Amino acid sequence: MLVYQRTDSPLLSAITFAISYLPWLLGGPLLSTVADRFPRHRVLITADAARALLVAGMAVPGTPLPVLLGLLLVVAVCGPPFESARSALMADVLDGDRYALATSLTNVGSQLAQVLGYVLGGTLVAVLDPSAALLLDAATFAVSAVWLWARLQRRPAPDDGGDAEGPRSMWRDAGEGLRLIGRTPRLLAIIAVTWVGSLFANAPEGIAAPLVDQLGHGAAQVGVLLAANPAGVTIGGLLVARALTQERRERLVPPLVGLSLAPILLAGLVTVWGAPGTGAYAAVVALLFLAGLGGAWTIPLNVAFVQAVPSAYRGRAFGVAVSGLYGVQGIGVLGAGAATEGLAPGGVVALIGGLGLVAVVPPLLGYVRTQGHVAAAPPAGGRSRA
Repeated sequence: MLVYQRTDSPLLSAITFAISYLPWLLGGPLLSTVADRFPRHRVLITADAARALLVAGMAVPGTPLPVLLGLLLVVAVCGPPFESARSALMADVLDGDRYALATSLTNVGSQLAQVLGYVLGGTLVAVLDPSAALLLDAATFAVSAVWLWARLQRRPAPDDGGDAEGPRSMWRDAGEGLRLIGRTPRLLAIIAVTWVGSLFANAPEGIAAPLVDQLGHGAAQVGVLLAANPAGVTIGGLLVARALTQERRERLVPPLVGLSLAPILLAGLVTVWGAPGTGAYAAVVALLFLAGLGGAWTIPLNVAFVQAVPSAYRGRAFGVAVSGLYGVQGIGVLGAGAATEGLAPGGVVALIGGLGLVAVVPPLLGYVRTQGHVAAAPPAGGRSRA
């Protein structure tokens, strides 16, 4: 909003929004090594303290636009180390059902924070101004840093058994994380299911507005359509985490993945074959909510992922997985938008659901075949120096 107010350029505003994803897409595996090189509580505190200072700097009136974008990029660079350290530390502290429940609650909190952030952020900008809203944002990072410093138990840096003499190369650490995943069929299968499933499950979000238009409704109904899937994910995640054991959760991954995609196919068919109006719109919203319930497959996959990775490599492995996840989600949204240039939105949604059901079968077969496999840490010797 601040960039748009200063430049009146939708393109620069979009570029500003996209900057937050660049560190994950371009350097996620490398930046995530920080979570495996230093005590994870220190990574969390430092990242939040740095973001508090940087966002406060963005709020200074009259800051040149290049400086503003540069500060935003550095803020985004703090994201991969923080998220990797948080995920790895949570897996160290919790196990089994406790970790599954914590993952579910984290997902719920993330969904709610995203919704509230958009709503409250827009309200604050309307009531105050972008600079004041940024100062409040900086304050939230500062509060988080202080809370983590006061409440989080101190733990040593992860020990991967490597050579402790001298500084280690981040590039070598990132390469070890990639090799760990590349030689572990279980991790490859989990990541493949996650990437392929998310590619197709999230793609319809990119064409929500034209889909609602085809259903005979206006912009006011787009938000409800977009909220249907996250609402389903929230409820489904809580149900799966609370009501099932990890063994049952893992067995339910294939049917849950199918449930996350089949309603998308049906939603597209309803749009294509049904008459525009409230009935068709309500049916599509209900089907997308049902697809969200199926999206609870992320809970057991998350648990299976951390169980298959040695603790000292979880930050790096998480960085690889999330970097690819951001990439495929972007590809899915862009692909859906491009397809809608030549096809009706409902047809594109049906195509997304149908192709997804076919494409996810090989990764799911690999996931089932590798249940019980755990990655072995790479040999300790031969580390390069920075």
